[in-house]
Amino acid sequence: MKIGYSFWGFLGDGIIDTPDGGRSHRRTLIDALIADGHDIVFLQADRDQDEAATALPYTWDSDGLPEIDALMLEWRWPIAGRNTTPCETPGHTCDLHRQADLLSHYTRAGLPTILWDKDRQLAADDPLRSQPNVTVCEAALHPSPDAVSLLFPVADTALDHADPNELAAGERRWLLTYVGNQYGRDDGFTTYFAPAADIHVDHLVAGKWTDTKQWPHVRFIGRIAFAKVTELYGMSLSTILLLPERHLRSGQMTQRLFEAVLAGCLPLCPTEFRSAHRLIPEQLISSSGAEAATVIGDLAAAPHADRAELLAGCLDKLNLMRVSHQVTTINEVLTGMGNQ
Repeated sequence: MKIGYSFWGFLGDGIIDTPDGGRSHRRTLIDALIADGHDIVFLQADRDQDEAATALPYTWDSDGLPEIDALMLEWRWPIAGRNTTPCETPGHTCDLHRQADLLSHYTRAGLPTILWDKDRQLAADDPLRSQPNVTVCEAALHPSPDAVSLLFPVADTALDHADPNELAAGERRWLLTYVGNQYGRDDGFTTYFAPAADIHVDHLVAGKWTDTKQWPHVRFIGRIAFAKVTELYGMSLSTILLLPERHLRSGQMTQRLFEAVLAGCLPLCPTEFRSAHRLIPEQLISSSGAEAATVIGDLAAAPHADRAELLAGCLDKLNLMRVSHQVTTINEVLTGMGNQ
């Protein structure tokens, strides 16, 4: 099947000044779809080439409307001052305008469309939800009633080849690390990370955090290059998974989980995360910053074998996020819409 795929971001390392977390899993999904026999054409701008001067072996058609069998959108939403401004305005990005054109040409004409609402931004009453040729997917264990669960994918080969004993080996410079941006995470940061960081001074936070005055004891280092994320996790004993409220209540885990685990960094998860036990070993689920700090201290003192056992448990839980499962979901959705 020829799938037109719309996303605003990168397939490679991209640039530092971008919030695109999709780099950790987008190419994994695309490559798996191609390996499954699908033909993919990208319908937004080639930002890898335009902004990062990286040529990748895929097909783009950022201006045209090619013949395709299905459309898949990583949902874009209005961002004031960025994609809501007139074209050619300084700082304007045309992702929203292009998405509107794709919806008008393909979706409203009846083409099977997968709308992957990766940040849960599609309004509950949006008319697109009721179109018979549209399936909304969410990266959540508990998606909206009219949506299908399509989790952020981790490569099967990465899980198959991961050795928990090797991952647990080596010195860990940092006891606690967080990689990610501030957006909607202040409450979780105040409840979990900041108290743990107050006890464990060997910590740092990488990402875009613009208002940090309430946590003067926390070490913020700003955004780092995408290629450095794995390196940083590989130097860290633990991380705390911080999520906006809308993700906590729907059980939507980000790519930070498998990024950390595959680098041997143990992920602590707030108890507010719905169905946390499905993705996180019970020993790593915490109800407060003080409890998280205790767990981190215990991990620092634990023998290698204990940390390896916990990492093995994390890897086992990650099977739910295998890219092969996500491709199966996409195929089932497309087949279902094709039979309507």
